[in-house]
Amino acid sequence: MLTLATVTPGEPEIFASLQGEGRSAGLTCTFVRLSRCNLACSWCDTAYTWRFEGETRPHRDGVVFERKANQVVLSEEDVAARIMALGGNRLVITGGEPLLQGAALARMVALLDGHAVEIETNGTVAPHRELEPLVSQYNVSPKLKHSGNTAAIALISERLSAWAHEPKAHFKFVVATPDDLGEVLGLIEAHTIPKARVQLMPEGTSSAVLRAREAWLAPLCLQHGLGMSDRLHIHLYGDTRGT
Repeated sequence: MLTLATVTPGEPEIFASLQGEGRSAGLTCTFVRLSRCNLACSWCDTAYTWRFEGETRPHRDGVVFERKANQVVLSEEDVAARIMALGGNRLVITGGEPLLQGAALARMVALLDGHAVEIETNGTVAPHRELEPLVSQYNVSPKLKHSGNTAAIALISERLSAWAHEPKAHFKFVVATPDDLGEVLGLIEAHTIPKARVQLMPEGTSSAVLRAREAWLAPLCLQHGLGMSDRLHIHLYGDTRGT
């Protein structure tokens, strides 16, 4: 069984759209958003996947969500059938933190036919051994100090080094100010992360904020030989579920 986020109570967040971020930006994809996360980013734009009643980890908006309305549990067969019904040949599994449900994901993905599979992860959890060969690409987004998570839980050295040596892993660092670049460069050096597999992405949930931050981010990317990722879905649809 898989625990998914919802678009409306009881309706799982499984949808077709354009990938808005990272190496595959602009490609037509089917998305599956899972629920639950082991981290708690203060600026998280999908807090409905983890910040339920009783949650004490802080969020800048102070939002709290009813678990029953924002989570749904489906069989692997049901999820696979919904994915296949949308057509397409590229699947993005996001969250929350999808790798927390690695065994169930492996069973679900094994039921699909002809999909390239991307998994978006915060980089703290190792892929399940049965899931790993089924994945085409990992979009690894380690959480920096400004996320509000401690380095002890968000920047696990052995995991970052393992991702750096995984050719299917591409890194996407969310930055909020120019000062965040120093932390990124330190992680790249410490874990020998290839710069060719690194993109910097501005934190923000509105076009205005993204554009303002990209104005100083683009020159920094050029200066340090790093890629830059926009958030295309924000410009197209705003900060909404199922897009």
